[in-house]
This record gives sequence, structure tokens and C-alpha cells, in this order.
Amino acid sequence: MDVFVAYIAPVLVGIGIGILSGMLGIGGGTVMVPIFRLAFDMSAIMSTATSLFTIIPTSISGAVSHIRAKTCIVSLGVAAGIGGACTSPLGVWLATISPAWLIMAAAALIIGYSAVSMLRKAFKMKPAKAAVSGAAVPETSSTPNVARPSVSDEQNASVKLSRKQLLIGACIGLGAGLASGYVGVGGGFIMVPLMLSLIGIPMKKASGTSLIAVMILAIPGVIEQGLLGNINYAAGIMVAVGSIPGAVIGARLVRKVPERILRLIFGGFLIVAAILLVLNETGVIA
Repeated sequence: MDVFVAYIAPVLVGIGIGILSGMLGIGGGTVMVPIFRLAFDMSAIMSTATSLFTIIPTSISGAVSHIRAKTCIVSLGVAAGIGGACTSPLGVWLATISPAWLIMAAAALIIGYSAVSMLRKAFKMKPAKAAVSGAAVPETSSTPNVARPSVSDEQNASVKLSRKQLLIGACIGLGAGLASGYVGVGGGFIMVPLMLSLIGIPMKKASGTSLIAVMILAIPGVIEQGLLGNINYAAGIMVAVGSIPGAVIGARLVRKVPERILRLIFGGFLIVAAILLVLNETGVIA
């Protein structure tokens, strides 16, 4: 039983986290922080530090898969990542001087807000089948000889962004980096909604783009947390063993799952994570 808890369970959890990471463009910290806090009984600061450590291999795995599949915008991901790398050490420093309850409260608030925002947009969208069935037949019947690009072709088409859009991406990264260092998350739950609303890229591009940013911005924070001795390397490595292949699977699934479904999954899982953190810090669960 001890072997299962110490080795097998973390790997299985990591696989699930990796799949969510690859599909939704998050580092997985919004799941890992509650797990390290509740299941592994780590302190608040160690939970966030270990989560941040595990995020790097998870996000690298997912980002590489997205780059190969062309389901990301590399330039935007790099811009947001550089912005986040500038502020993640500041977030780590703030976490070291904050009480445990404040760190977890901040995590729950940020996660909850992102969940509500994502779900609101998802409920406003029409199901993919209804939209396709209503438009596909008339177009093909009236113009039978015109070759139209498939949905996958449109999604994989290169997207060119202006300098202003890249600057907005860097600013988004600044906020994500601060949150990343403070609450031990990748920052994808901040970047994905903002990339959708402020820059206007599709969800299937935002997921992969966010992972590129996450793998860059988390590095300075992890180095700082490691120097402070806050990382539980054994637990982080075991979860990463599962999350690395999981992220590859998730990145492949993102091309097959409708955008509305992605938003609903993203929002639903964030709500669960926020509720778990609140219940734990208020003493309802231990």
C-alpha cells in the first residue's frame, strides 16, 4: 500500500494532470497545488514550490507536441513567457513572506475567477454540430467545384501577429508570472482567457501558445524555490513521470475536441480546484 501511495498513485495523478495540461494550455498547477497540499500533506509554500517544479517538464512535453502539430503561436508564447519570467521571482518572494492561508486564498480566488469567465463564454457558444450542420450543405451545393479548407486546415494555418499584439502578450505574461511564482501555477488559467479576449486567437491555438509561455516563465521561480529549499523533488519527479506522456496525449486530443467542450472542461476543473482549496483552508476537509 505504501508503494502504491508513494510511487504508483503520483504517476497516475500525473497522467491526468498532463492530459489536462496538453488540452487546456495550463501547466497543471491548479490541480497539483491542491493535491500536494491535501494528499501529500505538504505545507502551503512547499505545495506551490513543488507544483512549480513539476510544471516545467509537463509544459515542455505539451508545448513540443503543440509546436509539431502547429496548434500554437510560437512568437506569442515566447513574448508572454519572457514577460512572465521577469515577474515570477517576485511572486516567489511574496509567497515566502505571506501566511499559508493567504497564499491558498489567492490561489482559490484567481482560479475561481478564471473558471467563471471561461464557463460564461462557453455557455454563450453554440454547439459545434449545430453550427456546422446549418452551414455546410448550402455552401457545398451552390459551389460544388470550389475547394474549401477543412476545419483542421484553418486551425493549423499560420497566424501573424502585430507588434502591438505581441506587446499585449508580454503584458499578459507579466501578470501570469507573478501569479505563477506566488501560488505555484503555470499561469495558463490567466493567459488562455486573456489571449482569447484581448488578442483574439482561437482556443485551440491559445492552449499550445500558453504552454510555450509556461515552460519559460516558470524557470526563474523554480530556481529561486530550489535555492530556498522549498521543493519536494521526490514527489515532483514522480508526478512528472506521468504528466510528461499525459501532456503529449492531451496535445493530440486538442485537435479533436470542439472548442466549446474545451472551455467547459477547463472551467469545470478550475471550479473543483478552487473549492478544494477553500474547503481545506477553512478546515472543512483535512
